[in-house]
Amino acid sequence: MSWKSLDDMDLAGKRVLLRVDINVPMDGDRVTDATRIERIVPSVTDILAKGGMPILLAHFGRPKGKPVPEMSLSRLVPALESAFGKPVTFVERPSREQIDALPLDTIMLVENTRFTSMEEANDPQMAQFLATLGDVYCNDAFSAAHRAHASTEGVAHLLPSCAGRLMAAELSALETALEKPDRPVVAVVGGAKVSTKLDLLGNLVSKVDVLVIGGGMANTFMAAQGIDVGKSLCEHDLADTAREILGKATKAGCEIVLPVDVVVAREFKAGAESQVVAAEDCPSDAMILDAGPISVERIEVVFEESRTLVWNGPLGAFEIPPFDAATVAAARKAGALTRAGKLVSVAGGGDTVSALNHAGVGEDFSYVSTAGGAFLEWLEGKTLPGVKALGG
Repeated sequence: MSWKSLDDMDLAGKRVLLRVDINVPMDGDRVTDATRIERIVPSVTDILAKGGMPILLAHFGRPKGKPVPEMSLSRLVPALESAFGKPVTFVERPSREQIDALPLDTIMLVENTRFTSMEEANDPQMAQFLATLGDVYCNDAFSAAHRAHASTEGVAHLLPSCAGRLMAAELSALETALEKPDRPVVAVVGGAKVSTKLDLLGNLVSKVDVLVIGGGMANTFMAAQGIDVGKSLCEHDLADTAREILGKATKAGCEIVLPVDVVVAREFKAGAESQVVAAEDCPSDAMILDAGPISVERIEVVFEESRTLVWNGPLGAFEIPPFDAATVAAARKAGALTRAGKLVSVAGGGDTVSALNHAGVGEDFSYVSTAGGAFLEWLEGKTLPGVKALGG
């Protein structure tokens, strides 16, 4: 997919509509995690350095098409000013005349794009209005690229468009991982349910050399092969689907790695009494809550034999010790191989980011996406409207 970056645009004297993701967690008026704000600083800085004026477009929360005071972006001005080291001019509904009257080194923040239903409806009238405000459109919100909204897709067709620094980094990382990877490629897919990742699994078996399946979804695959998983989380009604995916993997030459030993417990709570058993020996009154040490050793060998890793989802119930052991060990191995230059590692999805940070290796991976839904849809092989609109 071809797309332009900020390096390809002449921004001198231009007003640049910059779509960003600053949908940050807050406690009252205090931002509790400014990661998303920090990640847009390079694009804002570059636009200013190139003589352009950044006009930030963003959504916050789910106001359902109506103004909701507690979801106003005005609350983020202090955090943005702290990150940029410059004042930020907040405007509810700007006009081009108002924008042209401001100095070019102004950073403008426009009120929550979702305060009108026209945004999520991708209403052409709103896209046209937004286009009047700028000379160039720059999308730096990969996390919203799977939504065809007025500020993510509609306006991109009406102005010269490019990807911001964060968007470009994300697209490059994903291209490296799945479109033009160094092989062998291994994917780790974990999480609770197969049903939420059917498209993902179906796409990956035709793209990767080895697919490691963990978490609750591994139980469904084991049950589909006739293994008794006791009281474990398991979608027994998807046994046929699991067998279909296994068959598709065989045809594609993709090796599926499932746990050969597991950690089981009678209770799902911190410090619960647990034991390691062979995967086929799960007691009927117990739950599988993590992959066992032999399974982890096998995964580590796969990592050592691979050149590229794509990771989405934990290998066990990592939120509660001791059921975080497999996820932590595998993540640390991947981090170490990445640091040594032996592995390109790309990870994403809410639980995945939490799991890698829990393991202390969030900074060691080649790229960690905070995009969630957009990251998943890309891995599923879907075309993202916000990316396609940039000219691909």
